[in-house]
Amino acid sequence: MEETGNPHPYVPTDLLLPDYVPPFLSQSAILCIYGVASLVVVSTVWVSSGFSRKIAKLDRLLLCWWAFTGLTHLILEGYFAFAPEFYKDKSGFFLAEVWKEYSKGDSRYAARDSGVVSVEGLTAVFEGPACLLALYAIATRKSYSYILQFAISLGQLYGTAVYFITAYLEDLCGRERCRPEKDQNKNPLS
Repeated sequence: MEETGNPHPYVPTDLLLPDYVPPFLSQSAILCIYGVASLVVVSTVWVSSGFSRKIAKLDRLLLCWWAFTGLTHLILEGYFAFAPEFYKDKSGFFLAEVWKEYSKGDSRYAARDSGVVSVEGLTAVFEGPACLLALYAIATRKSYSYILQFAISLGQLYGTAVYFITAYLEDLCGRERCRPEKDQNKNPLS
C-alpha cells in the first residue's frame, strides 16, 4: 500500500484516488454473482429460442452468445464508462465492486486512462446495442445478420488490439499498470 494517506491496491502506488473505498465483495463473490446472472441470461435465451420456432442449434448458441455479450457491454462496460468515480462507492454496489476488483489487474481502469475509457465507452455505446440487434437479426432471420456479426466481431478485434497494444507500449516506456504478483520460487534478494 501507499504511505501518502491514499492507500489502495493499485499500481503505481502513487496513483491518486481520493476517497478510495476498498471493495466489500470478494473476488469469488463477484465471480459467483456474475456467473449466476450470466447463466440466467443464457438459459432464458436458450429455452425461449426453443419455443418460438424451429431454430437450428447453432443459431440458438449464437443467440445466447450475442445476448450475453450485448448485456455485458451495455451493463458492465457502460457502468465503467459513465461512472468515473466507481472507486469511491461505499454502498457495495455490484458494478462498482466489479471495477474495483478488475482494476487490481489493470490499474488503467482506476486511473481512468483515456484510451481504456474510450475503448470501453465505444464498446458500451455501439457494440452493446449492435450485439442485441444481432440477436434480433438471427432470431428473425434477417438478411443482414451475418454482416452485422462480422462487423461486431471486427470491432471487438480492433478494441482488443488497441487495449493490448497500448498496455504493451506503456510497459516499454516503463509505466507499470499491473500488479506483478511475487513469484514464490524467486529469491527476494535477487
